[in-house]
Amino acid sequence: MALAGPPARPYDGALMAVGSRPLVPSRLAPGGVGHGNRRAPSSVVGAYVALTKPRIIELLLVTTVPTMVLAAQGWPDTWLVIVTLIGGTLSAGSANAVNMYIDRDIDALMERTQDRPLVTGIIPARNALVFALVLQVVAFAVLWAGANLLSAVLALGAASFYIGVYTIWLKRTSKQNIVVGGAAGAVPVLVGWAAVQDSLSWTPIVLFVAMFLWTPPHFWALAVKYADDYRAADVPMLPAVAPIESVIRQMIWYTIALVITTLVLIPVADLGWIYGVTAVVLGIMFIGGTFALRKHPTPAASMRLFGFSITYVTVLFGAMTLDVLVRYGW
Repeated sequence: MALAGPPARPYDGALMAVGSRPLVPSRLAPGGVGHGNRRAPSSVVGAYVALTKPRIIELLLVTTVPTMVLAAQGWPDTWLVIVTLIGGTLSAGSANAVNMYIDRDIDALMERTQDRPLVTGIIPARNALVFALVLQVVAFAVLWAGANLLSAVLALGAASFYIGVYTIWLKRTSKQNIVVGGAAGAVPVLVGWAAVQDSLSWTPIVLFVAMFLWTPPHFWALAVKYADDYRAADVPMLPAVAPIESVIRQMIWYTIALVITTLVLIPVADLGWIYGVTAVVLGIMFIGGTFALRKHPTPAASMRLFGFSITYVTVLFGAMTLDVLVRYGW
């Protein structure tokens, strides 16, 4: 199935300004125009890897393995873990590559994304799309053969939702784009559980809700810093189109709901004190961080909260894993 690219915009290829700084496609600037220490991939192989957005995939996998441990009430079969990670990586990488294919016009307009492979031209757009579709086919086959059909269907569904609902439909049309679209990033917990149990229950559903609620404050914290980028590309990300006070107020409510959900998981999944104490401490810190951002709504403060949101998920799911392994004597 071929996916058509987005319609051409009148400013495609033009220089856009954010403040007083012109945004020039990175192929015109040696080393690319990124943020931090990022550079445009210098090799074709590196460019294909970059298409999959490895850093995003790492975060998705951080939630998958602990969920598998919880589903198995101990360490699951190692081969099953490996297969699930491979299949999940390929599926998410495919969705991310299609996302870059569709968004190549706006990526050229945003400073944060000007070093992406389809902007620099190191990979032809058609090749990127074929690469993405092949990855998805292989991912489905790996999960079906190595785990079960349910996990394969869930992974495919997440990729399809991310591409169709978020990238093609909501990203350019709705300020709630990341709220709805973020559901795709919550599916890996369902995939991990299904790979072990070949079914779903309330426990993975609560985990799904937690990750769904985590996504808005996590991503909006990043978008606060890059609000000018989204305005330049005419993408209605909430921090680019709403007053900062309104954005942070919504972040606070989502974070409170997230923390409540993580505590609901304790009786639902029969978790112990290791997870419980960690969830309470991390929850207080996350809520406190959002209130601190309201007091000092600066890009630097938003990036500190963004960084903590990643630590929050990593430590929370790590504590869940440790709790299960200690309680069941693995």
